[in-house]
Amino acid sequence: MARLAGKVAIVTGAAGGMGKADALLFAEEGAKVVVTDVQFDKVQEVVSEIKQHGGEAIGFWHDVASEEDWATIVQETVKQFGKIDVLVNNAGISSMVPMLDSSVELWNKIMSINLTGVFLGQKFVIPHMIENGGGSIVNISSIAGLTGGSGAGAYTASKGAVRLLTKATAVDFAKNNIRVNSIHPGYIETPMTVDLMANDEMRQWFLMQTPLPRLGKAEDIAKAVLFLASDESSYITGVELPVDGGYFAK
Repeated sequence: MARLAGKVAIVTGAAGGMGKADALLFAEEGAKVVVTDVQFDKVQEVVSEIKQHGGEAIGFWHDVASEEDWATIVQETVKQFGKIDVLVNNAGISSMVPMLDSSVELWNKIMSINLTGVFLGQKFVIPHMIENGGGSIVNISSIAGLTGGSGAGAYTASKGAVRLLTKATAVDFAKNNIRVNSIHPGYIETPMTVDLMANDEMRQWFLMQTPLPRLGKAEDIAKAVLFLASDESSYITGVELPVDGGYFAK
């Protein structure tokens, strides 16, 4: 129960869903966790829950598309915990707006959070990982980042870009012992998908696409993130890991 003992991890979008599951599991496995999100009241709840179970955590309000926010959070993390070993770029938004109905404003919003947020996280954290002798970055993409998705062009484009940004970063910084991998969740039950999952017809459709006889849970993703964040995956970089219940096995 100490697979991240002595490590310091930043997890974005950690107020709920997959990010919260990551933060709680990381703390359980011995990491000092920096919890960030735009939902600061829920950030504080996650931090309190970690501390109640004997863990160490701090929280920040965080717009991942903001250079200023990233600079502040990274600076405060190093100031309070001394280093950064792990970055989980989890923050993201979803959109099911068809391409021809999508505005430039919506396109830019999706890209700024889902893609620019990942770029900025890497940009600000990597120098500290180099100084520290290495680290692990886990970028959360989607099964939509591996295949064309109907009715969600901007979202699909953003998640596909995360996949290749991950590989480019992995190649560039392998020499610094920094590993960079992407996880591609399938149909996962989270607060972001609650409305879709509440529709019986849609729920059954999701189940039909998934060979395993259930939908995914946030904890399923967190366990995969933990593996890639830990030293157990020390010879793995630049990979895309679907956690999808067999969706891509078909």
